[in-house]
Amino acid sequence: MASILTNTGATTALQTLRNINKGLGTVQDQISTGKKVANAADDAAVFSIATVMKADVAGFRGISETLSLGSSTVSVARSAAESVTDLLIEIKGKIVKSQEENVNRSVLQDDIADLRGQVESVVNAAQFNGLNFLKDGGSVDVLASLNRASDGTVTASDISIAKQDLQQTEKVIGGGADHTISSVGGAAVAAAGGTQTIDLDGSVSAVDEGDGFQVNFTYAATAYSVSYVARDGDDINSVAHALQSELDGLGIAEFDFSVAEADDVTADTATITFTNNHATNAVSLLAEIGTSGGTAGGGLEALAAIDVSTEAGAEDALNEIESLIGTAVSAATTFGQGENRLSIQNDFVSTLIDNLNNGIGSLVDADLEEASARLQSLQVQQQLGIQAFSIANQAPQNILALFR
Repeated sequence: MASILTNTGATTALQTLRNINKGLGTVQDQISTGKKVANAADDAAVFSIATVMKADVAGFRGISETLSLGSSTVSVARSAAESVTDLLIEIKGKIVKSQEENVNRSVLQDDIADLRGQVESVVNAAQFNGLNFLKDGGSVDVLASLNRASDGTVTASDISIAKQDLQQTEKVIGGGADHTISSVGGAAVAAAGGTQTIDLDGSVSAVDEGDGFQVNFTYAATAYSVSYVARDGDDINSVAHALQSELDGLGIAEFDFSVAEADDVTADTATITFTNNHATNAVSLLAEIGTSGGTAGGGLEALAAIDVSTEAGAEDALNEIESLIGTAVSAATTFGQGENRLSIQNDFVSTLIDNLNNGIGSLVDADLEEASARLQSLQVQQQLGIQAFSIANQAPQNILALFR
């Protein structure tokens, strides 16, 4: 039925043309922006996921910069520790020369003093942006990653780099009030395999920086004393090992010292076991003192006491320098390992950023080859739609011919 009030053909052609024009607008937006999801209206779910991933990429870029800064700082510390090692080896050469009787020990001592000053200069200069890994104790945490859980919760993870104190600062037991952080289990160590324990109880008090610990005893009519001042980050286990090292350094062949660590440094007890292997001689006195407000000694504290101006001093220095070289080598090794960890993590973060960007691209980027083909197709459809609409609009005019 022909009608001048309702042109079904024109209505259909108009609707088709509108859809074609809408498709053309979508394709043109994709071509102009390069994205198939440019805003939340395009695809809310994909837009939400992509935006979160973009935020993660921004965070990881910041982490990459942090890792680079941390790596540079640790690299400076490693180079400085290696330089200190070279200087200590040079000092060892002077000490070896001092073992001869026909040498001028005072001149060698002056050379050692100069090298000792150079060690101090290297340690003081080993800073990057104000941070020096060769001074004091504790550790530095470098932000290494952001971990996003399935529920959207984000947590940060760090790489901890321990400082390695290579200063020559002498330790000072504090003059503050005594505090009960450890106890001595008994009054003496009997001979022939007798044992004694020094207990550091984590449930009594926390270890604070500057807390000093002394172990005093008398053996074979000779008084002995060792001490340790806690550094930042120490706990009862590290204090126990430090005291064991000091006790071992006394060089008493008849004595053995061993440490049993606390499983929980805030609640359990770390124990130093003191074993006397002499057949008859007993230790007549054993005591422990703890005080606060002290100053921790540097890792190269013994370097300041090296004196080869006498034969006895030269002999003692030969044993001491080996330990000091070991301390510097250990510091350089620790920094080298830390530098490698930071470098590996930085490489991983860079790769992760690339992968995240690829993932975001697959979600929101437009396929321009497909868009180009669709554009050509829609342009042809548009021309045909316009032609069809024109033909449909002519239909009512044909009705006039019936009235002529």
